[in-house]
Amino acid sequence: MPDPISWAFAWPYLLTALACGYLLGSLPFGLLVTRLAGLGDIRKIGSGNIGATNVLRTGRKDLAALTLIFDIGKGGAAVLIGSNWGPDIALTAGFGAVLGHLFPVWLMFQGGKGVATTLGTLLAIAWPVGLATCAAWLLVAGLFRFSSLASLLSLALSPLFAWWLVGDLQLVEFCALVAVLLWLRHLSNIKRLLKGEESRISFRRKKD
Repeated sequence: MPDPISWAFAWPYLLTALACGYLLGSLPFGLLVTRLAGLGDIRKIGSGNIGATNVLRTGRKDLAALTLIFDIGKGGAAVLIGSNWGPDIALTAGFGAVLGHLFPVWLMFQGGKGVATTLGTLLAIAWPVGLATCAAWLLVAGLFRFSSLASLLSLALSPLFAWWLVGDLQLVEFCALVAVLLWLRHLSNIKRLLKGEESRISFRRKKD
């Protein structure tokens, strides 16, 4: 983050980046695409989440893929737009996008788990770190079929990826902060995993 001496100058720009990133990240694409497809409120299906994993529970792989692309895209877009004003602004905008997805003002601050949006920010900030985190997610998800477990482990590894692949302390701090935030957001999933009650990833269409 910016040197403490520069805070008096930087804080209006950082606050603007955070707010703009938040607004972009708060767009609930999972809810929008399922409603446009005539599937109703995705929050009343499965886990009640607005992310791609819950959209997949409707059986519409196309809508789940579209949601995933949009959620990754909004994180990446926030970073890429912010990068025009430097790395500090880019990271702040990316963090704002994650917050927006987690706590969207349009949905009474009840959003998704933020994993796809986080991956989008990492891919835009440092693509090797983003790809490594995505690969870790896919590996765990493929082995155990738990989206939440894949998210938790890949996020926990992201600061290590940032250190090994980029060596940027600021990015390591960003990854660690986001990982802690998203682990807290997954507390209910952690409890279900420990009890053996967590739902596995399924590709079957939901029956009426």
